[in-house]
Amino acid sequence: MDRTDLYAEGKTIKLFLADGNPKGILVAEISNWTGKVLVAPRSQLEKVAKRPDIEKTGVYVLVGDDPQSSTRRDRVYIGEGDNILSRLTRHNSDPEKDFWVTTLAITSKDESLTKAHGRYLESRMIQLTVEAGRASVQNSTNPDVPKLPESDRSDMEVFLKQLLILLPVLGFSFMVPVPASQDSEDSQIQTSAELSPVFQYNSDDFQAEAREIDGVFVVFAGSRFRGYALQSLSPANREYREQLIKDGKIVLDDQFYVLRFNLEFSSPSAAACIVSGTTVNGRNAWTIKGTKQTYSSWNQERLNRVSTLN
Repeated sequence: MDRTDLYAEGKTIKLFLADGNPKGILVAEISNWTGKVLVAPRSQLEKVAKRPDIEKTGVYVLVGDDPQSSTRRDRVYIGEGDNILSRLTRHNSDPEKDFWVTTLAITSKDESLTKAHGRYLESRMIQLTVEAGRASVQNSTNPDVPKLPESDRSDMEVFLKQLLILLPVLGFSFMVPVPASQDSEDSQIQTSAELSPVFQYNSDDFQAEAREIDGVFVVFAGSRFRGYALQSLSPANREYREQLIKDGKIVLDDQFYVLRFNLEFSSPSAAACIVSGTTVNGRNAWTIKGTKQTYSSWNQERLNRVSTLN
């Protein structure tokens, strides 16, 4: 799905704690959107079952930790039904759904979602989740996107765009794609994404390039990581490198591990540790490509410019 106008304008999100408990049932909506999302722990299915909106036609997502991942990667199951409650009740007794911890139920406030709409959303959501690669998908098959009238298909794509905004706010990013390595000088790019300069982190043992996109630090595919981890690397980062190898995201080529896909990190330091296989301050390690200016210096200059204007 194109990111072109996903964040083109501000959104108002309404959160309602159905039972007054921040860890209980949550209902989320976006202003001027017909959809709504119910979020609830699996342990509270009995309470969820008493709500009339859970018996509507819609799409649901079962979310939990992937038991085969050492880095607490999510596993999801995406389904649809004329009556979401009946589907959840059936899944609750399925031993293959033991990973399931949190329930998402996506319905329409005006009951405009039909069975065909639900099947369309289910297929597209599975497709987007697989493409994003952030979570493992429990579904054994990815159903073909059903044919809908052109106007209905357009409505469902708009519906999906709202979900792509709302779900990450609620802490669920399984459909969000890793930002592409876009060139800020490419006149054909029409996106609201905030792009930094390209940064590099090089030595004899690794060579990597990255860019900060919409606040996320993205290391580019083709970057070469150190072929082994040093003793100073933290256990958590060591496990993450091992998981990247297991998932095939980095593959051994001569003495390097080569990154096959763009990979996002929470910070420059998190990225630098994985690239170098040791503990390092990434704010000082990454430099603007072709210069000696560090990420830290570039970031401070940007802040100083804003402070001066104010």
